[in-house]
Amino acid sequence: MPPIPGIEQISYFTNETIFEKDFIPHHLIAIGAGPVGMELAQAHRRLGSQVTVLEAARALPREDEEAARLVTARLMREGVYLLEQTKIESVSGIATGVSVRLGTGQTIEGSHLLVATGRKPNIEHLHLELAGVAFDAKGVKVDHALRTTNKRIYAIGDVAGGLQFTHVANYNASLVIRNALFRLPIRVDESAIPHVTFTDPELAHVGLIESEARAKYGEIAIVHAEFADNDRAVTERTREGFVKAVVGRSGRILGATIVGPHAGELILPWVMAIRQKMKLRNMTGFVVPYPTLSEASKRAASSYYAPKLFGRRARALVRALSWLG
Repeated sequence: MPPIPGIEQISYFTNETIFEKDFIPHHLIAIGAGPVGMELAQAHRRLGSQVTVLEAARALPREDEEAARLVTARLMREGVYLLEQTKIESVSGIATGVSVRLGTGQTIEGSHLLVATGRKPNIEHLHLELAGVAFDAKGVKVDHALRTTNKRIYAIGDVAGGLQFTHVANYNASLVIRNALFRLPIRVDESAIPHVTFTDPELAHVGLIESEARAKYGEIAIVHAEFADNDRAVTERTREGFVKAVVGRSGRILGATIVGPHAGELILPWVMAIRQKMKLRNMTGFVVPYPTLSEASKRAASSYYAPKLFGRRARALVRALSWLG
């Protein structure tokens, strides 16, 4: 739980307990606009609840800002009340539910509270120090093979302090089994692990976002394709969203973000490309069935080469070849 005065004296939901209820909250206040907060906010709004989301930073702070804004705009159009850059001073129980006092002096009252501010490892009662296992506030310390400071003990999943996703825990488990049972060498690589926020539209990402890539590499390129230009999306009336890729100097793919219909399904080719350190030309050399949403990814990749194909030098070359007959 976040260190908010009064929170220990009231009842609240978390992402685990909220699914146990058999009623629709009249007014759900969600603290945290990460994936969990945004997913549950939209779900409850569509079920009929009034929903307010409070976020200390910006909504979906770890996502590409352009993609996050698109998702945020959709939720707000659907009636979710979102307050970003908001400090919470205290919470308290009232006769009708819960009251949240903000740093601005504003008070928001609702019927129920959802706390969606992340999670921390619950390892304080395991007495890991007795087994020689080092840990800190983020979790158990592990090496590249997920071994703790006691080499006979491994740590996987959220408690290992890495990415907190179910599929990451599954990935960790597969590595540990190979190493512990078969003595095969392993090394954790999180550079090509995707994640998806299951709002509508979905938001999927793998690799570096634009701001991270600029900070790390300086000069980068951005390729972009809108679902509004995709015939399948137009046909299904799901035109909102885009495919966006971050590209290094030599055309190497550094990251990709998809926001739109079935983004979680469409991200896989980009995961494979980043995993294999591919360049954009690898994303343009295959044939995509028409009409499919997958065409948007190929269109984004192809846009990188359009200036070269249709630039001044290319036109001069075509004219020279035409003179040769």
